[in-house]
Amino acid sequence: MTTFQDRLRIVPEFRADEHEQINKLMFGRLERRLSRWRPEEVELELSVKDRDTPKQRMVLECWIAREDRLVATSRESDLMKGVVEVRDDLWRQIDKMVTKREAMRRR
Repeated sequence: MTTFQDRLRIVPEFRADEHEQINKLMFGRLERRLSRWRPEEVELELSVKDRDTPKQRMVLECWIAREDRLVATSRESDLMKGVVEVRDDLWRQIDKMVTKREAMRRR
């Protein structure tokens, strides 16, 4: 059975020994927000650009079936704090999308 963790691609800029910690930080709260969809309907990709430089930028992209792509970003210099930041940003974006959709249905 596929889980949301299985749907997360972590690009090579992250070391293999960081993947477990990333998964622990990423899921839980975010997984509960995504639970209205099946894991097969969701794709996630986490990347970091210009790692270990002042320009470092983390990006979490999310594709949900029949929805526009969502993009969460962080300029946090600490990688794991950046993971939490993009997770929370994506959670807010999904929450906003769901709230907007529900308001449209009520009209």
